Order: sequence, then structure tokens, then C-alpha cells
Amino acid sequence: MNRRISKVALVALILLASLIVATTYWQTWATGGLAAREDNEIQRVAQFTIDRGKIFAANGKTILATNVKRKSKDGQTLYFRTYPGHDLASNVVGYSTQSRSRTGIERQENSYLTGSNADLGTILDTVGDRLKGTTIKGNSLVLTIRPGVQWLAQKLLRGKCGAAVLLDPRTGAVDAMASSPGYDPNLIEQPDGYAKVQATKSPCPPEPAAPLLNRATQGLFPPGSTFKTITAAAALDDHVYKPDSTFYDPGYCTEYGKQVKNALDQNGPEAYGTVNFVEAYQHSINAVFCKIGMALGAKRVLEEAKKFGFYSVPPLETPSDARSASGLYENGKLFDPTTSKGFSRVDPGRLAFGQDKMLATPLQMALVASTIANGGIQMRPTLIQKVLSPGGSVIKRLHPHVLRVATSRSTAGAIKNMMVEVVQAGTGTQAQIPGVVVAGKTGTAETCSCNTVYDAWFIFFAPADHPVVAGAVVVENQNNGFGGAIAAPIAKQLMQAILPTASKANP
Repeated sequence: MNRRISKVALVALILLASLIVATTYWQTWATGGLAAREDNEIQRVAQFTIDRGKIFAANGKTILATNVKRKSKDGQTLYFRTYPGHDLASNVVGYSTQSRSRTGIERQENSYLTGSNADLGTILDTVGDRLKGTTIKGNSLVLTIRPGVQWLAQKLLRGKCGAAVLLDPRTGAVDAMASSPGYDPNLIEQPDGYAKVQATKSPCPPEPAAPLLNRATQGLFPPGSTFKTITAAAALDDHVYKPDSTFYDPGYCTEYGKQVKNALDQNGPEAYGTVNFVEAYQHSINAVFCKIGMALGAKRVLEEAKKFGFYSVPPLETPSDARSASGLYENGKLFDPTTSKGFSRVDPGRLAFGQDKMLATPLQMALVASTIANGGIQMRPTLIQKVLSPGGSVIKRLHPHVLRVATSRSTAGAIKNMMVEVVQAGTGTQAQIPGVVVAGKTGTAETCSCNTVYDAWFIFFAPADHPVVAGAVVVENQNNGFGGAIAAPIAKQLMQAILPTASKANP
């Protein structure tokens, strides 16, 4: 009889243990997975009973996202999102709503913000709140975004279509990520608010306004002459050319029996005659880079581009479908001739100066500048500085990580010197800052056969010898607007906003 009782007791104990484990699993570790299922209506409603964590800018004071409390018909307290900064970093932060779910960091970091992440401290806090029957509180996020710089970037792009990305090349921290036109996430939940946001009038016809598109990470633009940085790295890495190698520029390059002419944004004659490699980069001479591209071949140029991150989706704390890979595109799809034996469809001369089928995101080109600034080492970009518990203690702090080594220190140093020459006496003089040595590269990308409308680019870092800021600016569809005249002055003001405080904020 005692033996039977023992067996029954053992079975009961196993069942009780299974119940505890299952309950703990579904209420803690699995909560994030359940929350991510947008078709789970019960879970979606339940999440509004959670006091969702705040999202702060880098100073820990500027609130980008918080909650307002409301009572439901049955007296239950619900928490709904509000965005005090309105359009400030809205394309980064995204939104969390009842009707349209989530975007941006609100979506990607939902588990932290709802206290359903798998960190032990959060699990204990959440289980404790459930047992006590009190409101579950989410963790807060402190971003790397500097509110003043972010605001300035958005102001400088207002009335234009374009984007700006600023990074700390030493750590990968994103100081600013602006996309224009932007939107106010507070409008999304209002009656007809989403439709009104979608109907935003475009400042850059014929392009759609697309304010919900994060142009910094999703927008794909021909990089123009900023891509000469990649071509130069390939040539120097392979020792095919040196900085003092000489070329003859008649004003054009003949490829496939047709002339590829120099751009009109040079600060000198359309034909330079005999120049060295540095001068060709400094004055952005297409004819020379066309010849370099043909000498290297499209395969080698693309191999170098991949070393800098092209053909990969850059890592970031935003949804993967809100980030695009840079590379050759055909019929709207990423096209890799190295895997499809499609080199016959690639023009190596035009590819060498960022045209043909090459498209890049501003984030990718900011990473190119950041990599050169950091001696050839590319740091993993990050938007989150730290995660705070509901009580304010740090439960996770993000540390810098090397993403890849793209090129040698000697090659990066040679290109840095070229970029300095661009700003000192080349196509990028409008980015000069008194008392600071700035490195940069202009880009003026053709977007149509009309030869009058361009995407204006500028990639940069400063101070050149000890960089604390690097980045990229692109302004779309500019009539006769060149990178040095349109994008470089914007980059200058953004660098100036960071340089006075950079040493204190990022020792």
C-alpha cells in the first residue's frame, strides 16, 4: 500500500513540476515570442496592460517615447504610446499602436520594452509583479542618438528628400540618423492619421514622399563618386596603383566604343591632362577612374566593396526589413554577377565611379567613411547605448564590437590623405571647418538621362588624424545640384555640432 502511495505521490510531484516549468516558460521566456506574433489578438490587447518602457535619447533626459494611462470600459488600466519629440528620430524609434502594430526600435526591441526578455533580472521582476498582481513594467532604452545633432540634421534636410547618418568611427555608435521627409508618430493612431502621413506631399517630385521609409537604412541611391573610395581601396590594396601613379586625362574615357565624360562638378577644366592618383581623386576625375575600373575589372571592384559590407544587410537594432543591402541592382533586385556569371551586364568603367547598376544606402556609405577613419576597421553600428530596469539600474550595456577588417591600415591612411585633399583644395572645399582638418569625398550621381538632375552626396570624417565623427549625407533629385555644393555644407554643420563636445561625450 505504501508503495502505491509513493508512486502516486511521485506522479503528482512530476505533474506539479511540469506545471510550474510550463507556466514559467509561457509567462517569461516565451512571452517575447508570443508578443511578436501580430496575429495573436489576445496577446496584443494584453500588452497594453504593461507599462511599456521609455525610450530616451543619448543624454538620458530627452524622452522619445513614453506612455499615457487610460481606463477601459471595464475599469482596467491600459497604457498607450505617445511621442513627446513628435518627429524627432521618428524613423529610428518607429511607433507602437493598437491598429498598426509596431515599427522601428519599438518593434525590434519589443521584448525589452515589455519586460519579456530573457535576462534573469527582468524575469525575476516580471514574475514578482505577476505574483503580486501589480502592473508589469518594461525596461527602458537609452539610445546613442544625440538629440541636438539629430534635430539639426532634420532641420537641414527639411524641405528636401534625403538622409544623413553620423557615426562615431571608434565605437560604431550612431550619433544621428535623419530621414527626410519624416513624420509624427503621434498621428498614426488618429482617425485617418496613417492615411494623412502616407499622403505627405513630396518635396522632391517625381519621387513619392514616403515619410515612413527610413531613407538612411532603406533608401537605395546611386553613390556616384563617393564610390571612388572603394575603387581606390581596391587599386591600392592590390598594389596596381600607388598614390603617385600618373594618368593622362583627355576629359573622357572610351569604353565599349563610347565616351564616358568627366562630370561637370570639377573645380577646374573638364580635361586635366597628366595627373597623379591623388589629384584624380581630389578633383573627382571620372575618366581616370573609368580607366582604373577597366584595369581592375568589375569582379575585383565588387570584391573590395563586399569587404566594406556591400551585399550584406548592415546590423542594427531595427527590423531587418527596414534595412537594405547595397550592391548592384537589376529590376529592383540585388544582383551579384559573381554568383550568376553576369559580368557581361556590368560596366566596369562606370561602376568604378558609382554609376551603372550600383545602389547604396546612406548607412553603408557612412560605414565606408567610418572604416577609412578607423584605419580600415569597421565597427558594428549601434543605436542602443544601454537598457535600464524599471528601477533605473543598468541591466545591459552595449560595448563596441569590430564588424570586419575591410582594408589595411596603410591603404586607409593613403585614402585618408586623398580625402583631406578633396576638402582642402578639391571638390569638397565647402566642408572646410576653421581649425579642423576635415576628410571627405563628394558624389554627384546621375539619376536620369536628362543630365540635369542628380543625387548629391558627401561622405566625411573629422578631425582627420583623430576622427570622432564620420558620416554620409545624400540629398535626392537636385537640379544641377552637385555634392560639393549641396551635401558638403550640410555635413559641415553636422560635424561642427559634434566636434566641440565629442571629446567630453566620448572620451
